[in-house]
Amino acid sequence: MAKQKSFLKVAGTLDGLTFYKSVDGHLVRTKGGVSKSRIMNDPAYIRTRENIAEFGNTAQSGKLLRNAIGTMLNRAKDPRMSSRMMGVLSKVRQLDASSSRGERVVSEGISTSSGKQLLKGFDFNNRAALQAVFHAPFNLDTATGVITIADFVPLDQLQIPEGASHVSFRSAFINLDFTNGTFDTQYSPIVNRVLDMNSTTITLTPVAIPSGSGTQLHLLLIEFFQEVNGLQYPLRNGAFNVLNLIDIV
Repeated sequence: MAKQKSFLKVAGTLDGLTFYKSVDGHLVRTKGGVSKSRIMNDPAYIRTRENIAEFGNTAQSGKLLRNAIGTMLNRAKDPRMSSRMMGVLSKVRQLDASSSRGERVVSEGISTSSGKQLLKGFDFNNRAALQAVFHAPFNLDTATGVITIADFVPLDQLQIPEGASHVSFRSAFINLDFTNGTFDTQYSPIVNRVLDMNSTTITLTPVAIPSGSGTQLHLLLIEFFQEVNGLQYPLRNGAFNVLNLIDIV
C-alpha cells in the first residue's frame, strides 16, 4: 500500500485504486483479488475459510470484552487498542486444544491457565502502561473484587503528567461468559485524591458481586485531572490515563 501525498485527500475507489483513511494516514491500494464466491466454495481455499471462521469468533469475543468494560474503556485507550486486543485473543484462541482447525474459539482458550496469563496485565492504553505510571503495591481480593492500596503517597508512587493536580482511581469486577456472550459488570465508586506527599489508604469496593458465571476479570482505572477554579478537567482527553486488566480468574 502507498500513502497519499497530495494536499487533496481522496476516499473511495477510482480506476482500480482504493483510497482510504486509517490511523497511519491517508492510504491507497490496488483493487482486486479472489472473488468472495470462490473463497467460500473452492476446495482450494478451505484453509482460508477456516481462518475466516476463527477470525470471526475472535472479533466477536473482542467486541464482547470491550462492551463488558463499558464506559471505563472510553477513559483510557489508544488508537490501536482493538487490533492489539485481537492479537492477544488470537493467541488465546489457539490454545483451544479440543476443537478442530477452523472451529477453535476464545472461550475454550481462555479456560486454560496459559490463556488467562496471555490476557492478564493487558494495557488498554499503551501510551500509559500500569507499570510505567503506578509504582505502589496493592492487594486484590478476587472473591470480592476489593482492591486496597495501603499507605499510598501520590507524588512518590505515580509518574505524574505535567499540569496534573488530582488523580482518581476506579475498579471493575466482571463476570464474562465468552460462550454465551453474556456479562455482568460491577464498578467501584471513584476515589479522587490531590497529588501531594500525604499518605492515605485507598480502598476500591465494587457495589456488588457480579452475577453469572464464566471468566472473572478485574480492572483498574487511573485518571489524571487538572483543577482550575475548583473544577477538575481531564488532561489531553485521557492520553495519560491507565486502564489495566490486573487479574483474570
